Formats: sequence, structure tokens, C-alpha cells
Amino acid sequence: MKVNIEIECEPAEARAFLGLPNVEPLNDHLVSEMQRRMDENMSAMKPEELMKNWTSFGMQAQDQFRKLMETAAGSAAKP
Repeated sequence: MKVNIEIECEPAEARAFLGLPNVEPLNDHLVSEMQRRMDENMSAMKPEELMKNWTSFGMQAQDQFRKLMETAAGSAAKP
């Protein structure tokens, strides 16, 4: 026997029916906080700032990556 039940309701109604908490105020707060932080850090998204940050780590990161690949290639070549 197979029984299908379809219920049409809003998400808030479903949460209330199932006894789940209303997280809408918390979600609104989190979204507004994320927007505030993005606005504060918008200057870091300027191309010249990004390049300055990336190039400061560039040589060290390249060397470490090269060493990692050499080590991986060396251990893969051994039987």
C-alpha cells in the first residue's frame, strides 16, 4: 500500500507545525553582519591591493609548491 499526502503551506507555517524555531531574525542578523564586513573590506578587493597581497606571498608560495611537487614526484617514482 502506498499513500501520498500533499500539504501546501509556507515555510514559516511548516516550521511552526513541526515545532521548529523561527530562525528568520538570526538569519537577518547574519546577513546584515556579512554585508557590513564586506563593506568594510571592500578596499581589499581593489586590483592593486590584491596584487600587492598576492605578490608578497608569491615567491615563498611558488618555492613551497615546487618542493611539494618534487617530493611527490620523487616518492611516486620509487617502487
